[in-house]
Amino acid sequence: MSLLPLPFLLPLAGTLVLALWRPGVRASALIGVGSVALAAAASAALTLDFLRAGGQALTLWTWIAVGDFRPTIGLALDGLAVTMLGVITGVGLLIHLFAAWYMRGDEGVRRFFAYMNLFVASMVVLVLADNLLLLFLGWEGVGLCSYLLIGHYYRTAANGWAAFKAFVVTRLGDVFLALGLFLLFTELGTLDIAEVLRRAPEAWAVGEPVASLVALLVLGGALGKSAQLPLHTWLADAMAGPTPVSALIHAATMVTAGVYLIARLHGLFLLAPDVLYLTGVIGALTLLMAGFAALAQTDIKRVLAYSTMSQIGYMFLALGVGAFEAAIFHLMTHAFFKALLFLSAGAVIVGCHHEQDMRRLGGLWRRLPLAYAGFLVGGAALAALPLVTAGFYSKDEILWQEWVTRHFGLLLAGLAGALLTSLYTVRLILLTFHGEPGSEAARRAEPGRGLAHGLPLAALALLSTFVGARITPPLAEVLPPPAEGRELWHLWLEIVAAAIALAGIALGAWLYLRRRAWLARRVAEGWGARLWALWHRAWGFDALYEAGLARPYRGLVRRLHGDPLDAGWQRVASQAGGLHRGLSRTQSGRLRRYAAVMVVGATLVVLGLALA
Repeated sequence: MSLLPLPFLLPLAGTLVLALWRPGVRASALIGVGSVALAAAASAALTLDFLRAGGQALTLWTWIAVGDFRPTIGLALDGLAVTMLGVITGVGLLIHLFAAWYMRGDEGVRRFFAYMNLFVASMVVLVLADNLLLLFLGWEGVGLCSYLLIGHYYRTAANGWAAFKAFVVTRLGDVFLALGLFLLFTELGTLDIAEVLRRAPEAWAVGEPVASLVALLVLGGALGKSAQLPLHTWLADAMAGPTPVSALIHAATMVTAGVYLIARLHGLFLLAPDVLYLTGVIGALTLLMAGFAALAQTDIKRVLAYSTMSQIGYMFLALGVGAFEAAIFHLMTHAFFKALLFLSAGAVIVGCHHEQDMRRLGGLWRRLPLAYAGFLVGGAALAALPLVTAGFYSKDEILWQEWVTRHFGLLLAGLAGALLTSLYTVRLILLTFHGEPGSEAARRAEPGRGLAHGLPLAALALLSTFVGARITPPLAEVLPPPAEGRELWHLWLEIVAAAIALAGIALGAWLYLRRRAWLARRVAEGWGARLWALWHRAWGFDALYEAGLARPYRGLVRRLHGDPLDAGWQRVASQAGGLHRGLSRTQSGRLRRYAAVMVVGATLVVLGLALA
């Protein structure tokens, strides 16, 4: 019997048990964590089988049979699926384990773990699907679960609106993806992924308009899920959910789906080089926009949210030059250190009695030593500290591919993003853990305890170092090989990138340790205040969409509230009814009145004829 269905069937079973059995708090946590642990074990066994015997495929049943359209519930395991499976179930397990500590005492813990299990199951379906229709089912599943989990604390109206915003914005991208799938089936006659990649080069030449349109529509779907410009505005507000949800969305599941989709359908994008380059440009713009926005945030989780946008931008930067392996490698290392940072932030939030404004924190490095160590290791990996962190090796590979493919504009954007990353990472750590406590909550901070709290942080900290970078994703036979260049130039680029990262760390330390008062004055008045406000509002995209889209739409809804077209037909019906009532009065049933009417009528007719 194949183990291939187990990584998604086990979390799905956990969801069903939690939904139907309605266990208590401890049992809910045990079922939620246990089902993902079993899924991770099944994934590990599948990985060992893959390394020993190669890929495998399994068709469970035919889903739909309409003429030649016969999509199946079919699963396929290759190097890319193995890599994603390890990230989803491995990192997902650590997040679930931490959530058992974080959510203790929450009245909605059963509902929480049911949705978390469903989230993992949906993402596993997405990456194991052998056809695009089943992939789309998993794609929509993670969108639904993100809505349910972001709105976990639904009694607060703002949380409900944040969930609604995430649902609507990502659905917009999903419409583009659905249109792309329709066009693919119309042109190629199949949605089987292997067949699509085989038939596309036979049907379309490089640069052909149909190929470009398909790639553009698929890119639209990826932008929504991966929170890239211009469909990025939902991600920062998604911080309304519990912190383990933020970790799962940002590190192991949803925002990586767009990167996976483009890598999986790389053959389509290679036929549309203009769309592929556009992918890189969007990634460059997003990583710079989000980097500046992260510099001006005061909420600890929103800083990490914008850093996720920025790091996903690096992955799109790699995809844009055809460096698919580099993008997936950074996806994997990013999952390690971003999960570590979010879980460490969760430890800070719980330890400080749910205070997460950095202006009200500070002085926590002695009180919360494990969370502080998590931030140091995760922040070092995020800033790509040379040689010792996983982030350095994956980010270096992306920058190297920009160099060897001679996309020097994208390379400069990547280097500028590295400087910004170092700056906002140092700011995040110093404001949170150093200086004087900014509130009573920070002064009374209590460290977390227990295996469920410490083990995930320790494991992710280890994976965020060079140890994690030594994990080599088996992508050689799935994705095109990376471009090659002279190793001497690679060494020089490594030195430049390392120098920029270190310069950003040094500049951040100088500004926030020695010149904090001066910096506070600069952003409190004049152009500095206006610039800080612009970055704090993430360049005003929410206000722009509110003014240009949401407000006109609401105005149109108010104008159409009475439905003018329907009102016109109602008037026709009303007039017909009035005519009916008027004519009905002539039918009195009295013979004398009928005779009188006939006489009068006949007289008028004769008179009319005489006068004519």
